[in-house]
Amino acid sequence: MKPEVKNIISSFIPGTIFIGLLSLIKYYEVSQQVSFSTYGVFPRSFDAITGILTFPLIHKDYDHLFSNAVPLFVLMGMLNYFYKDMAGKVFFFLWLIGGAWLWIGGRPSFHIGASGLVYGLASFIFFSGIWRKWRSMLAVSMIIVFLYGSMIWGIFPWFKETSWEGHLFGGLAGLLLSWLYRKEGPQRPKFAWEDEIEEFEDLKMDEFENEQTVDVEVAKLRDEMDDDSPKKTPPQILYTYVEKNPKLNLPSPELRQDDSDKNILH
Repeated sequence: MKPEVKNIISSFIPGTIFIGLLSLIKYYEVSQQVSFSTYGVFPRSFDAITGILTFPLIHKDYDHLFSNAVPLFVLMGMLNYFYKDMAGKVFFFLWLIGGAWLWIGGRPSFHIGASGLVYGLASFIFFSGIWRKWRSMLAVSMIIVFLYGSMIWGIFPWFKETSWEGHLFGGLAGLLLSWLYRKEGPQRPKFAWEDEIEEFEDLKMDEFENEQTVDVEVAKLRDEMDDDSPKKTPPQILYTYVEKNPKLNLPSPELRQDDSDKNILH
């Protein structure tokens, strides 16, 4: 058997086991004439908070089970094939987050069924391809739209007997996880010319930063030189006028103090 065929087959094994478990639970209910509906999620009731862990395992009847079994089989297979390394934790958190949100925001009634997981898986696979911007994963997203695009109507409160809250919160959980794990799993391959462009941009950025650093250092040096240099003041020019053959008329020592101002030239 070719390795690729083996990988495809092995990817559908977890979904097959999970659907088998759901079928056994439903068979037990029917054969024993009991109902496990009270093990579903009853919003905001602490007595039924354990329903967060059990509500996807319970179904109303075989028709309800079958309507969820087929998309579960397909979507779990796609999850395990395309996101093998993270499939387990994604499935677990879809279950837990979707159930917790349903317990917080659902109508006061028992919510049962794995349809919330179906919406979560479809949402996760679809948006994961969008975030990665890779043709291969975008093609998978388009397959989800083609197969289950009509499920979008299930998140609106048009059918009173349908847990549209479970669909809505499951889809939102898938959207959240697709964003949180967008950098894990398969990624778009980079071409050699993309690496060259990044290296060129890094080089130009380094040169720009170095130039700015040099300019800053030169400006600081100039400021320091201006601060340390003595302040230059314009030289004073003193003019002295000397008459030819000046006649000095000095006051006599006997001049009184009151007449001293009369001998000052100005």
